Amino acid sequence: MADKLTENRAMSDLLAKNWWAIALRGVLAIVVGLIALAAPGLALLSFALVFAAYLIADGLVGVTSAIWAARSHERWGMLLAEGVLNLVVGVVAAFFPLAAVLAFALLAAFWALVTGGLMLASAYSLTAKHGRWWMVLSGVVSIVFGIALLIAPLLGAVVLTWWFAGYALAFGAFMLVLAFRLRKERRQNPTVSSDAPPRV
Repeated sequence: MADKLTENRAMSDLLAKNWWAIALRGVLAIVVGLIALAAPGLALLSFALVFAAYLIADGLVGVTSAIWAARSHERWGMLLAEGVLNLVVGVVAAFFPLAAVLAFALLAAFWALVTGGLMLASAYSLTAKHGRWWMVLSGVVSIVFGIALLIAPLLGAVVLTWWFAGYALAFGAFMLVLAFRLRKERRQNPTVSSDAPPRV
């Protein structure tokens, strides 16, 4: 139990140290959500390219966070897995923008479900005062978005765009709240332990 609490504290300290990366993810999600709301009638091609750009940017931020975690001798496996997943799905969406609505909806649903699951798993490594429940809410939003796409994959591109916009805005808002909770904790406890060997 003591070891688990120590690991959770170390992960929390790491996320608090890099709170701005989480804030950047939140801002990216909100910007993409606002774009999707402003132009809901975009063709699937345009939506796929916007979605791909967001995933690639978010994936790069996730991979960068994993590299920093490894350099700080903290757990980095989950961060890397989420970042690589976003990069792979983003590249696929960019190279196949003319895929059918069903294929794209199922691809987006798979991404949202897996990403949400990874975020829920990561939340167990975050202490409550660092904003664990905001990470949990972000994961739940991803999973709900994925389930919604699975239930109605043949809806038009406009409805899919609205769903994605709502998801992106909610996800981004939760990530910003989490980031500022981490920033507050970082300012109150500026020391971060980095003596432990790297773990995956």
